[in-house]
Amino acid sequence: MNLKFKKPSKETQMAMAKVASGEDNQDYQKLAEEKLADIVNHKFAKLVNGGNSAILSAMNSIDGAILIPDQGAWNGFKQIANFLKKDLITVKTNQGLIDLDYLNESIISSSNDNMIDLDDENNKSALFLTSFAAYTAEQNIKEISDFVHENNMILVEDASGAIGDWENKLANGNYSDIIIGSTGSPKIVNVEDGGFITTNDNSLFDKSKLLLKTNKASNITACGIYNELDFAQENLEKSIDSCLYLKEKIKNETDFEVFHKDKRGINVIIKTDDPKSLSYKLRQEFVLDSHGMITKCPNYNRLKEKAVALEIKNLDISCLSHENLDSIVDAVRKYE
Repeated sequence: MNLKFKKPSKETQMAMAKVASGEDNQDYQKLAEEKLADIVNHKFAKLVNGGNSAILSAMNSIDGAILIPDQGAWNGFKQIANFLKKDLITVKTNQGLIDLDYLNESIISSSNDNMIDLDDENNKSALFLTSFAAYTAEQNIKEISDFVHENNMILVEDASGAIGDWENKLANGNYSDIIIGSTGSPKIVNVEDGGFITTNDNSLFDKSKLLLKTNKASNITACGIYNELDFAQENLEKSIDSCLYLKEKIKNETDFEVFHKDKRGINVIIKTDDPKSLSYKLRQEFVLDSHGMITKCPNYNRLKEKAVALEIKNLDISCLSHENLDSIVDAVRKYE
């Protein structure tokens, strides 16, 4: 089993090297922003130096409360909301997936407590979520978007793991008011640095003008994003197909229970009574040039369950052959 940690494409590495050496002096900031905005169906885009900078800029532009899932999202949501002294509301989920009944309960309760004003156009609250709950199950973004907008709120989607969705269900500006993401390693747009924020409402950028300027991505990073966007769909499609294959094989050929087994995602999470032991054993099986692909749960960024996540998203798509995937299943089976 020859597994490799995800890296930028050779084309992207060469393009970034030319900018770094001064051989290419083209300004890639605008080019990359226009290309990104077009891909996600938004009018405006800004590149920043990291995913947390994108979250910070997005949250700073929100005047109302911040709602986040109770699990399966990104812990930076909570940390940055607290840093900005925003009212923070945690929404109960179905193992990371937004449930409209639970969301409605949170909105009603928070409205009664005067944390959310559903009638104030100038003080809108926002739901922050990730395209894939725990990276393992796609959110129903269109359904969530319709509900959020009916309640005079803003939807912010962290699409770090979903840029290039060929089905246009995720990372689609027709549904999400703001799309944010990281282009660090090992994301779908994998430049090992940087992040982005996109929207149709340019006033949101005005509210965070200083942050966007201070945290602006370098031209080397912008060049990398510009080039790596060409490979986003292939990276995403191969990762999703591989995870669906693994979910099916593990479900049918082992005794492990797979969370969200029928949902598109870019990792696979399996239930275990002893996540500490299983995660240790699997780390010995899967060695990726000093990088890892195993996450132990309970973990807010994944699931608050006794489980282990196989981070297929961390693998270079060149090694996602059926032979290697079958070897992953064989390794998991050893520890039933």
